[in-house]
Amino acid sequence: MTSRYVPYATRPHRFLMQFLSDVVVIGWIVIWVLVGVAVHAAVSAIAGVGRQVEDGANGISENLKSAGGSVDGVPWIGDDLSKPLNAASEAALDLAGAGSSLNSTATWLAWVLAIAVAATPILAVAGPWLYLRIRFFRRKWTAIALAATPAGEQLLALRALANRPLRKLTAVSVDPVGAWRREDPIAVRGLANLELRSAGLRRHPMP
Repeated sequence: MTSRYVPYATRPHRFLMQFLSDVVVIGWIVIWVLVGVAVHAAVSAIAGVGRQVEDGANGISENLKSAGGSVDGVPWIGDDLSKPLNAASEAALDLAGAGSSLNSTATWLAWVLAIAVAATPILAVAGPWLYLRIRFFRRKWTAIALAATPAGEQLLALRALANRPLRKLTAVSVDPVGAWRREDPIAVRGLANLELRSAGLRRHPMP
């Protein structure tokens, strides 16, 4: 966990909290993805009905059209018999078109509803979580890079003077500002360690 590329704190308590939050957020995302899948499957069932209506109506239309063609050659009454059959075939085609429209609409609606249902709760939780994790990773990256150089360590100590509580500063040195100005290595390292600790990193050993 000491690597700057690992997005976790090196302090055990902070690491545990980060790990548990990651597990909770991932579990939350999985749950809502499954809910979205269930919504998609439910609406897609309507699309399946539309496909069945389309296929069945097309089959009926073909059969009626074939029957109309067969009776059309019957003397005297063939034309009278074929007209209602052909009309019924056209009506079946209209029904097939309605089934096709239902299939297309339900297929599109299934995706829209699934995304709408799952995206809102996922983004509401994952958005802030991702922002905080990225912010921590960038802070850890910067802190480790600064702690690796004397000048960077002095900068961390200066940030500690500006940001850490007075009781923690005086625990490092009775005169923390004066010690920093004198570049006292023990005080500078102690102040830098305060800033590293606030970033969730373990302290560097004192010189």
